[in-house]
Amino acid sequence: MRRLLAVVLMFGICSAQTWAQAPATTTSELLLGFTAQSTAQERQWEDKFKNIPDPKLMREYMQHLSARPHHVGSPYDKENAEWILAKMQSFGWDAKIEQFDVLFPTPKSRLLEMTSPTHYTAKLEEPAVAVDPTSNQKNEQLPTYNAYSPDGDVTAPLVFVNYGVPADYEELERLGVSVKGAIVIAKYGHSWRGVKPRVAWEHGAIGCLIYSEPADDGYSPERTFPEGPMRPPQGVQRGSVMDFPHAYPGDPLTPGIGATKDAKRLDIKDAKNLAPIPTLPISYGDAQPLLAALTGPVAPESWRGTLPITYHVGPGAAKVHLAVSFDWKLRPVYDVISRMQGTGEGEEWIVRGNHHDAWVNGAADPVSGQVALLEEARALGELRKQGWQPKRTIIYCSWDGEEPMLLGSTEWAEDHADELQQHAVAYINTDGNGRGVLAAEGSHALESLVNGVARDVQDPEANISVWKRAEAERIHSAKDAEARAAIRNRTDWKLFPLGSGTDYTVFVDHLGIASLNLGYYGEDREGIYHSIYDDFYWYTHFSDTDFVYGKALAQTIGMTVMRLADADVIPYRFSSLSDAVNDYLKEVQELLKHKQEQVKEQNRELQDGVYRAINDPRRPEVAPKQESVPPFINFAPLQNAADALAKSGEHYNKALNAAMSANLDQAKLTALNDKLLTAERLLLDPAGLPTRPYYKHMLYAPGLYTGYGPKTMSGVRESIELKDYKLAESEVPRVAKAVNDEAAFVEQMATELEQLAGAGK
Repeated sequence: MRRLLAVVLMFGICSAQTWAQAPATTTSELLLGFTAQSTAQERQWEDKFKNIPDPKLMREYMQHLSARPHHVGSPYDKENAEWILAKMQSFGWDAKIEQFDVLFPTPKSRLLEMTSPTHYTAKLEEPAVAVDPTSNQKNEQLPTYNAYSPDGDVTAPLVFVNYGVPADYEELERLGVSVKGAIVIAKYGHSWRGVKPRVAWEHGAIGCLIYSEPADDGYSPERTFPEGPMRPPQGVQRGSVMDFPHAYPGDPLTPGIGATKDAKRLDIKDAKNLAPIPTLPISYGDAQPLLAALTGPVAPESWRGTLPITYHVGPGAAKVHLAVSFDWKLRPVYDVISRMQGTGEGEEWIVRGNHHDAWVNGAADPVSGQVALLEEARALGELRKQGWQPKRTIIYCSWDGEEPMLLGSTEWAEDHADELQQHAVAYINTDGNGRGVLAAEGSHALESLVNGVARDVQDPEANISVWKRAEAERIHSAKDAEARAAIRNRTDWKLFPLGSGTDYTVFVDHLGIASLNLGYYGEDREGIYHSIYDDFYWYTHFSDTDFVYGKALAQTIGMTVMRLADADVIPYRFSSLSDAVNDYLKEVQELLKHKQEQVKEQNRELQDGVYRAINDPRRPEVAPKQESVPPFINFAPLQNAADALAKSGEHYNKALNAAMSANLDQAKLTALNDKLLTAERLLLDPAGLPTRPYYKHMLYAPGLYTGYGPKTMSGVRESIELKDYKLAESEVPRVAKAVNDEAAFVEQMATELEQLAGAGK
């Protein structure tokens, strides 16, 4: 350690001499967490960095990585991991593969047939396209299926359930339709796919089909592949239906621990996150004959798609037979973990990840993000050759097994949980990339950091900063004048909260590591998601064809990594977190008020005979039941905690500004940063959320019935949504405690910064 410290001090002297001629920087131009001197140095290195990522190399990387199907356990998945390893080593990184053995079922048999009123056997096959050279790799492609569906052989009446979310079953109840003992058919969308079999099972269904509705994901938005980007008639969205929102992500047999060779595993019957009923995805080509055979009530107008049929909900004469069986084997996942050691505060880690596995060839998902990661790594390696050294250690991770449900990232983070909680400053994720506007979601303490980077990256189409373009998109999409004014009057646009569905989940929800998820989207329609057509041909014809947004993503993420790695003080801003807490508090208060008003009005209409008066006797509907009006909830503890965080956040801002103008003692600054990096951990509750202890973050969580979509202040919000008001009342103090603990910590950090600044005057 002493020898390493001497080397670090020597580099620090050389670095100061190298940058002695750097132009002065005014206080208003300071980067968050940087002094005037270090800001000037950082900007010069970033200018060099931005010129290095090469769209031509990204194209070459994608052509190689997506050349063959590379799902978990396939030969090309391992080859790609080894190829990425060699690339990272050639870029100068200390890289290795960490292997985990996980449960990953693949299909043995699949059968779907309509047995009455006529017979139809579903094709369950995506045809190759002549102009697309990799679509014909049939022997290597995973067939169309939903991973972690149980084995099953069921025959039952068919019922159409729209998107298969809880509100749709309430509508079915109004129509007098039950799914008990039935097989349901649901549209993809409006929730994560694994929610659909879960809700169907809760209502008594014994099987679930999920199809891609052409109004959402076919010929209605645009032409279908290969003439256009959208899903063709026999295209199918593969995907996992693991019940991770109610249980946990990752390997079903090793919850909470890494799936290493010597891990103690559950028996499969004890796994908590498998889907509850047999489930199969189908194309709209296979769905149309099934839906056309339905009778019963006509579907509500909002349920109807664009197939040339009358949409009925059933049940009726339409009966289907669904049979699926799987090979329930352990298979290896290969995480490529690459390190660049920090020189000043090397025990603080910046972790960056994107996955490399795919359902089939996966050019858009995930290779478009992986090629940006590779170019970031190459560029950072080039900077190091030129003399740049990060203060903090940077860890680049190419995850395996993301598609089945975050297997590689979850197992790695669980295996390294103690180290991560001690050392990790932030986790930065991508999961593919497209063309359009910067989409940014993440921990709100990182909001100002992301905004600062976005101001310094040029949009390759609009020729303005990606920050300005994102602001314009938000203004245009705002719901009303008040929302537009709020965007225009705010210095930074807000980060969207984190839900789940990609590799940041274990980092933020389980370990309390401040996290980001970034990418460019909005202008290309990914109608080939999780199909055989997500390949190099599609991407280079319909998405970021010149890889200019790949370069923009590499610049955006790379500069974010650099600022986190190089800042004198870790660049968190807690006033942004305070704003978010206040937003979420207002939302749950308004949610409760809306529920109260809704129930009052419903009860009055029942009492006044409104439902009886408007009922159509030819299409009768069941009136809702009388309900108790939701009680008032005492939000005072949370209001007080939010106020405390607002005050400490402002105090911290002032203290940080003062510290950045002082001559800081490096040893004391390092000690402060070692404490500061734990800020997000204080928002965890060790007991976890109600009914799901794996998820410990009190502000962010995947929704029980949204999956990917976030539920902020989940314990309070979802309890209100589920009408468990007693539980909601008990959750308020738990969220308040986490916010109060954060406020006290931020106040302590502000005081320590003031002391540092005072000593450095």
